[in-house]
This record gives sequence, C-alpha cells and structure tokens, in this order.
Amino acid sequence: MNNIYGLDIWGNSNFIIEDGKICLNTDFKLPIIDVVKEIRKDGIKGPILLRFPHLIKKQIVEIYSNFNRAKKEFDYSGNFSAVYPLKVNQYPGFVKNLVEIGKPFNYGLEAGSKPELLLAMAYNNFEAPITVNGFKDKELINIGFIAAEMGHDITLTIEGLSELESIIKTSKERFSTCPKIGLRIRLHTSGSGIWAKSGGMDSKFGLTATELIEAVNLLKSANLLHKFTMIHFHIGSQINEIHPLKKALTEAGNIYAELRKMDAKNLTAINLGGGLAVEYSQTRELATRNYTLKEYANDVIFLLKTIANSKNVTEPDIFIESGRFVAASHAVLTAPVLELFSKEYAEEKLISKDENPPLVLELYDLYKNIKPSNALEYLHDSIAHMESILTLFDLGYADLTDRSNAEILTHLIMKKAISMLGNKQSYTDLLKIQKQVQEKYLVNFSMFQSLPDFWGLKQHFPIMPLEKLDERATRSASIWDITCDSDGEINFDPNINPLFLHDIDPQEENYFLAFFLVGAYQEVLGMNHNLFTHPTEATVYLKENGGFEIKNILESQSVLDILEDMDYDVYEIQDILSDRVKNSILLDDNEKKQILGELYLFLNDNGYLKSIG
Repeated sequence: MNNIYGLDIWGNSNFIIEDGKICLNTDFKLPIIDVVKEIRKDGIKGPILLRFPHLIKKQIVEIYSNFNRAKKEFDYSGNFSAVYPLKVNQYPGFVKNLVEIGKPFNYGLEAGSKPELLLAMAYNNFEAPITVNGFKDKELINIGFIAAEMGHDITLTIEGLSELESIIKTSKERFSTCPKIGLRIRLHTSGSGIWAKSGGMDSKFGLTATELIEAVNLLKSANLLHKFTMIHFHIGSQINEIHPLKKALTEAGNIYAELRKMDAKNLTAINLGGGLAVEYSQTRELATRNYTLKEYANDVIFLLKTIANSKNVTEPDIFIESGRFVAASHAVLTAPVLELFSKEYAEEKLISKDENPPLVLELYDLYKNIKPSNALEYLHDSIAHMESILTLFDLGYADLTDRSNAEILTHLIMKKAISMLGNKQSYTDLLKIQKQVQEKYLVNFSMFQSLPDFWGLKQHFPIMPLEKLDERATRSASIWDITCDSDGEINFDPNINPLFLHDIDPQEENYFLAFFLVGAYQEVLGMNHNLFTHPTEATVYLKENGGFEIKNILESQSVLDILEDMDYDVYEIQDILSDRVKNSILLDDNEKKQILGELYLFLNDNGYLKSIG
C-alpha cells in the first residue's frame, strides 16, 4: 500500500506527486489543490470539475506524431486524419478548446445526430473533415447537403441502404454539391471489453457483403459512384486488446481492395472508428490495455500497407475517431469529504454503567492492552465479540447502551490495530482485514451525475486525495455520494483497486478527493438523480511563468434552473411557497419575512451540500 495510487499506471505522465500534493507534470508542477482553493475563495462549494486544455493538446499531438512517425517508418503513401466524435463530450468548455487546439492538425469533428452536425458546422475548422455516423432521416441528410454546399469537407456514412436511397433522391432535389459518401461495413470481427458488441455480424450498424455490392450498384446507377470515398468500421469504444483490431484491419483492408476492383476508384479512405483505449486501473495486476499508441499506429499502418500492396491497390488514407483517448484525461473532478462515519466512535462517547456485560468488559480490556505483538489477535477477538453482542441484543440480553459501547470499542480497536500492524502483515492478509474495518467517506458529489459509467457498468476511475500524499493512508475507504440511493457508493474491494485514504476530521480540516479520467462520456451521460446537476466547472490555463489563469467558471445550476429544465413552472413554485409562508398562522410578520428571504436564497443556490454538522 503506497501513496501514489497507481499514478504510474493510469497517469500517462500527466501528473506527479511533489511535497505530498498531486501536481500537473509540467515545468512548474502546479498543485491541483491550489486551483481548487482559488476557485473556492469566491464561496463556491460542492464538486468542481477542472478542465486542463494542455492535456487535450498533448493527446492530439501524441496521435498525430505517432501516426506520422509510423507513416515515415513504413514509407506509407496514404494520408492520416482524425476527427473527434462529439458524443463523447459536447460541453463547450471542452469542444471550443479542442477545435482551437486541433486547428494546426486539421483535426475535424464527427456527428451522430442533427444537433451534433449543426454544432460541427458552426465550430469545425473549415478545412477540417466532418464525418456523420448513425441513423439518418431525410432532414439529417438535408443538413449534410447544406454543410457540403457551405464548403465543408463532409462525409455521410451510410448505415443502411434506405439512407443511400434517400441521399440519391436528395442529390436530385438540391444544388450541384453532394457530400462525400461513406459506407459502414459490418465486420465478422468483434471487439473486446465492455463494448465488444459494437463489432461482429450481430452488431447494430453496418452493411453486409451483399448490401455493400448493392450499394455500389445503386451509386453506379445514380452516377454518384465518384462520391463514394470512405469505408468505416467500429469495433468498440474501449479496445483493450490489440488482436481484435488487427483482425478487423485485415478484414477491412480486403473489403477496401475488393470495392476498389468494383470501379470505386474514388474510394481512398478507411475510417477505423474509435476505440483507442484509456487505462483506468490503479493496480498493475488489473491493467486492461495491452498495447501502446505506438504499437497501435504501427499495426494500422503496416497491416493496411501490406494488404494494399498484396492486392495491388492504392494505400488508403486513414481516419480515426478516438474520442475517449483525446477527452478522458483533460477533466478532473474534485470534491470535498463531508464526513467520516466512524468519527462518532470516540472514547469519550462511551457510556458508563454500574454493570456491564462480560463481553463489553473484555472489549475494553482489549482496547487498553492492544500492542503490535497482539494487534492481529485482538482485532479478530474484537470482531467476534461485536458479533456476539449483536446476538445478545437481538435476544434481549444486552441493551442499547451495551451495543453502543461495543460498537465504539470495536472501532477503536480496529483503528489501533491497523495503525500498529503497518507493513508487518502480508499485503493479502492486510487487505482481508481492511475489508472488515473499512471507513465510509461521505463525499459532496453525485455518482449518477459525475460517474455514471461506474453506476451503470462498474467502470473504474482513478481516485486519490489531493494532499497528504507524503503521509501514510491507513483507512480502507468506501466512497458514499450524497444521493439518497444505495447505488451511490464505491465499495472498498480488496480484489479490485482497493482504496486507502487518510484518517482525518472533516470538521477540523478540508480533505479533497480527485476523480481522474472523467472527461469522456461522464458529463454527457450524467443524470439529474435527486436533481443534483452538473458540477461547477472551470478551465485552467497554464502561464509560461508558472502561474495559472482560471477562465470560464460556470457554476452548477441553481435549484430554480434545474426545476425549470424539468418543465416545472418556477414562478408558480415561488408563488405557492410565498403564499404558504404568508398564510401561516404559526409565524409573525418578521418570521415570515426572514423565511421568505431564506427560501429565495435556497431556490437560487445549487443543491449540493455545504457542510455536515
């Protein structure tokens, strides 16, 4: 149990620990806690989502530099392009920075719906590509034509033959400019991990071999074959293993070659979709990605070159849509701990009695006489005694005071034992013990709003405190969010990324946790469970002199805002509350005035907690 929290596994050299604080791994090692404290100076409470544009740039640079290096190494003649799928994170605090940063690379956007396409048409770098995936109706196809007529380099990827027929029909109704056309191919190869079903013959999207042939014939008949420029596949959002990708590339490369032989001479590109994986694990044993970006780029270039040369066709241009890889690391969610639920178990809380059950007396003796040499034995004894006390309580032989005293003494023994055992016990044995003595940390955020993939898929996200990293973390920790839902919990699991935190008193000191790699999907999938809304967000720009600038602070929505989003008439709500206060016979005029003022403040504040106790 060390205090780096697997940073060397998931951190991708983006962060570093210095002077007990987690810092940005840049020249000046900015502590994240300094940014949080600066934002909170203005009275902002609750969770804060921090955006770091320099980490967006780093990911984009890594993608382009690795593919350009591989192209040079293998003497590859095709071009490389990348587009960002807006579905991964459509928030303006991310998208606007991404577009600006991606400009020198001609980095484009991918859309999967009408709103996303209109967003892409407004913000995309004008010469950069736009790809459109997903099912399309006549309206969406019309918008695609408008984009082409505006001068955008847009490709509509066909998911079914009916869409192609609609494009052909639309091309006869509109002006002379038709978008480029892509065909999504249904591969036999499936992906790996949670999203493996994105590929394979039973996947939701893509044309079969028979449909591909029919699509080419339809395009020939409509004199639009020259607009067919791309084939597209996607085998998963998070491809953990490289082998399925290599199989998919081989299959797609051969389909590309066969289509070229069918007179599709303008077919020059293969779009690999997304799936470039992010490592989320905090332990080496559970690491999920078995390849590097360098290996990924090498395999793509080498395999497509080999197939093109063997089939005697032009080496294809390569497109990728790796949104998770670009977006995940840029955002860090920070949230304060409000309470430790064992803090009530203090020695001064013991209630003296004239007569105590023998088991309570034995617990007290264990507590007073525990030492390193007997800590493990006494810990086991105390847990057994606690279970016996609970049995006696159920049978009526122990009262509530006895139960309270037993709970306090058992927890005190647990804390002492863990502190004394230190590294004297084997790691495996200590993990088993920690499962029994885990502490519950109440953290001021909503799991459903900020980590929906954990709730829905048990997708792990790296968690660590912002400070005290030069002190030993002794408490096995379960994280409780502030929703009234039992699913709002990250349990201590000795087998999967066991989390240890510090034994602190939230009433005496601030203690912040950070949740990393939350920039992909979590914001756009977040739900307003209990009407908790998107956390306050801020964009952090680094200065050359080592300072930082906080811009675009967007506070969490107020109660009135979220109620309005839920289609409530907020004026009606305010009027009803006001009338009920004014008509109360329990209040005098001054009390009514005070309560109306309090309600105004509550309604115009966000719903996150300020403090406990």
